[in-house]
Amino acid sequence: MTVTTAAPVPAAAARPAAGSDACADAGICAPLPVLGRDVSVPLVTGGEVTYAALDYAASAPALQRVWDDVAAYAPYYGSVHRGAGYLSQLSTDLFEQSRETVARFLGCREDDQVVFTRSTTDSLNLLAAALPSGTHVFVFETEHHAALLPWRRAADATVSCLPAPRTPEQAVAALDVALHAAAKGPKLVCVTGASNVTGEIWPVRELAAAAHRHGARIVLDAAQLAPHHAVDIAELDVDWVAFSGHKLYAPFGAGVLAGRADWLREAEPYLAGGGATRTVGRGAHGGLDVEWHTSVARHEAGSPNVIGAYAVASACRALTEAGLDRLAEREQQLLRRLREGLAEIPQVRVLSLFGEDSARVGVLSFVVDGWNSSHFAAALSAEHGIGVRDGLFCAHPLVRVLLDAEPGEPGECGAPDAAPGDRALNAIRVSFGAGTPEEHVTRFLAATRSLVRQGAVWKYRTEAGRCVPLKA
Repeated sequence: MTVTTAAPVPAAAARPAAGSDACADAGICAPLPVLGRDVSVPLVTGGEVTYAALDYAASAPALQRVWDDVAAYAPYYGSVHRGAGYLSQLSTDLFEQSRETVARFLGCREDDQVVFTRSTTDSLNLLAAALPSGTHVFVFETEHHAALLPWRRAADATVSCLPAPRTPEQAVAALDVALHAAAKGPKLVCVTGASNVTGEIWPVRELAAAAHRHGARIVLDAAQLAPHHAVDIAELDVDWVAFSGHKLYAPFGAGVLAGRADWLREAEPYLAGGGATRTVGRGAHGGLDVEWHTSVARHEAGSPNVIGAYAVASACRALTEAGLDRLAEREQQLLRRLREGLAEIPQVRVLSLFGEDSARVGVLSFVVDGWNSSHFAAALSAEHGIGVRDGLFCAHPLVRVLLDAEPGEPGECGAPDAAPGDRALNAIRVSFGAGTPEEHVTRFLAATRSLVRQGAVWKYRTEAGRCVPLKA
């Protein structure tokens, strides 16, 4: 990387070209090497096996590229923006260059701002805090809680939660009707790019067009879309995009809110503190006179997470160099193998909002007849070394719709206190990405067939909200 100080940070150690790995067998390799690809885990039945990480939708493993870049920079780490020393100046340049890298990755417009946050949740809470008084927010009940809940805290905001649509066209039509009936005043639509439960891709461009027809703005939750597909703010014509580094192979606690500057510039700072202010002085009657920044610094008070921001930028570069279209094509091949394999198991029901033919990213949830989903996920881990996720995936209303839950039927995150064969309001989610070798999908399908046909070989119980194997 090149910086504008006297000397650049040393480049990371030599690495394979983008899209390659050290091994030659495509079955055990992936386009972008990730940390943990060689980790072995113990099995309750004895012995060890290489861990198959199939929970990318929660947190994707770190790209080796990201780890190497961060390791090369770490000795030069310093506080940014207000330090006169060499390391502070170098870190400041690197931090601002990271902002520019993310802006290019997202196709930001000339006047857009890129604010570094902690996560998608933090980004959407920041935007909620910046809403003009009286804003009417429209959100589908199918959203992740990070996109569903922050607006309830916005001062003087009205929130309309739209029912789950069953087709992309129905989503656009429902939003159009709701916006048409809304009173005059500021309006905001919040929508996901890809569901964290079903992986289904939403009609973002069409929803943005509907929003703008009625004078509304739109924010895209790209937490699940950005790791799998190109996200271009200008092309999609959305006003803001939010995503998390930890889902983009950059696990250092950073997120992004990118888009229009006016609401952010006019809002009270998200956090009050150093860095967000231009000047602070004694005011009349013993108070303080404060002038806040109008730039991105307004909402980045405190010492920024330089390493987190740099990790996000490194991941953006790695995905761009590897070719997002090529990565997406390979992912679709894995997804087809997964869906075809599960379709051969009659007891498995794949969950879908828009139908079998809907476009998806590498995220898929399902239930198995005769199984508690938490028990099934625990057996995949303990007996086969495969990591998936079970529960309601912080999208409770959506999972309730997909499972045809009764209005009063209980459900919560974590493993429900139910016997292994009892019905419970939860599902199993498998998710993957650019670091997933084909062998992991093959192992998952073989393990699923084995568990369905032969059952678990171990006994399990619920403990502190987790389904765990009984000790021998």
